[in-house]
Parts: sequence; C-alpha cells; structure tokens
Amino acid sequence: MPCEVAVKSVVPSIRAFIAIELTQSYKMKQGDVAVILGITQTAVSKYTRQVRGAVLKIDDSEQIRTMMQQITNLIADKKISPQDLTLRLCQVCQVVRRNGLMCPLCKRSDPTINIRTCQICKSGNSTCTSM
Repeated sequence: MPCEVAVKSVVPSIRAFIAIELTQSYKMKQGDVAVILGITQTAVSKYTRQVRGAVLKIDDSEQIRTMMQQITNLIADKKISPQDLTLRLCQVCQVVRRNGLMCPLCKRSDPTINIRTCQICKSGNSTCTSM
C-alpha cells in the first residue's frame, strides 16, 4: 500500500531534511528538534548523519524543497503548532506522491504494480493518516 511505503520512506526523508536544516543552519540541539518532530534524539542523530531517511531523495524537486524549507523556517521561528506541522508534513507527502517520486519504491514493495498506469498517488485523492 502506498501509505506504508510513504511512512517508511517519504516521512523519514522529510524529517531528515528538517532535522538537518534545524541542527546545521539554525544550530538547534538534537533534543529540541526531537521534541518538535515528535521523535527521539537518537532518530534525529541518525537523520543528521544520513543513516536514516536517505532511501528517497525528495529535495531535488524545487517545489518540495521550498515546502520543507518553509516548515523549517516556521519551526525555527516558533510559529507553527503541532497540528499545523502535521498538516504541512502531510502536504509535502502528497506532493511527493503526486509527482510520482515514490513510484519506484512502490514497485519494489509490490512488483505487480505497473507504475506507468498506476494513478493511486497521482490522483490527489489519496490521504495518509499513518503519520
């Protein structure tokens, strides 16, 4: 299922981008980033060392990179609620899916999927509540 692939690949990629930006560009402590993202400090450490969250490269897309940078800026400026953070993370995930960036991972997960004709993620009707 695409949501399972998203939880295992897209969400970690988004979190990795944000964790790296917050710890490197904004000099935030890993523990503070962990609290904001609702993960452990160990997870933040793995994201910043690119041990986790590197399965899918999503920041090559200017649209996605901009969205993630906006989230990072809002976090750094303390202008985002946990609910808005969740909503924005879901929006990034939806754009990743609509742009077909997750298709190769879905194909690897289920070889019977024809990624040329599959429209599950591209239709824009898919929603993920697995975060």
